[in-house]
Amino acid sequence: MPKRSPSTLDHAGLARLLREQDGLVSRPQLVDLGASRADVRRLLDRRELVAVHPGVYVDHSGRPTRRQREWAAVLACAPAALHRESALDASGMTRDRGTSGGPAVVHLVVDRGRRLTPPEGVHVERVRDMGRWVHEHRRPPRARFDYALLKAAADRPEAEAVALLSDGVQQGLTTAGRLVDTLGQLPRLPQRALLLAIVEDVAAGTRSVLEQRYLCDVERAHGLPRGERQVRQHTASGTVLRDVRYGPERTLVELDGAFGHRDAVDRWADLGRDVDAVVDDHVTLRAGWAQVLEPCRLAGAVATVLRRRGWEGTARPCGTRCGLYVDDGGTGRTYRPPAPLSRPRG
Repeated sequence: MPKRSPSTLDHAGLARLLREQDGLVSRPQLVDLGASRADVRRLLDRRELVAVHPGVYVDHSGRPTRRQREWAAVLACAPAALHRESALDASGMTRDRGTSGGPAVVHLVVDRGRRLTPPEGVHVERVRDMGRWVHEHRRPPRARFDYALLKAAADRPEAEAVALLSDGVQQGLTTAGRLVDTLGQLPRLPQRALLLAIVEDVAAGTRSVLEQRYLCDVERAHGLPRGERQVRQHTASGTVLRDVRYGPERTLVELDGAFGHRDAVDRWADLGRDVDAVVDDHVTLRAGWAQVLEPCRLAGAVATVLRRRGWEGTARPCGTRCGLYVDDGGTGRTYRPPAPLSRPRG
């Protein structure tokens, strides 16, 4: 019987690669380490390696972790890098909102010229000049954070897009300025105008976009009284600017468009402003992007407070799908103004 030729597989190199790749290795990598077909077959027969995707193996027979599924996807589609929500997760971003495609989906970016069929559970986006947008030496390789964040936000509804961008900035993983720079390189990004307006506004340290949205989509569209803007008031804590003031109703609307970390100093400043307002017999309503992007709901809340504080008008629906419409039980939907609110006695 002929003797079997000794294996040339670099076992030490394989162990090192498995450590670096969370227990994953691909067939091309095994070949680079000197493995023959017989070596690969022997590793599989002994269950030292188990196939995850065709030509991609993990070093145990249990259920792969999320990070191992990410490595498996990258190796199966190599050269590839994590993208969108997968890149955000790998970069340490935490999110308490739903992810695009569900948690089982691994998002990858590959070069536009590639022709490949990704394995089940893997979504591939093809882009021109992939290397420009990728950290190739990260483990695993991933899209640059700002690029992945904007790509993910561009496919979200407005409120979710704003929340996603806010998460990235608030957790210190990027800045509004860097997002503006990246958007400048993405002229065809969906919702680019909206995203650019938001991050430019934040980078400049102003809230004009948010204030404009409130004015047009909440106040004007629903027939609320015209509020005074940027009213300078002298309080016990000093002079402050009020975003919106409804004078006759002694009601303030503060629009918090801050993107990024709100520390204890900011919180105390807000509390001080609200206390000063109460002392001056004003009620304060605080609204951020999440509220302004639901303008009908916010208009209803503001109108309720204004009516309780003396406004004799009524909010009107902004359109046929406005939340201020109510079902009259007939064939259509009819707006029914709320009954006048009783005035407190005395």
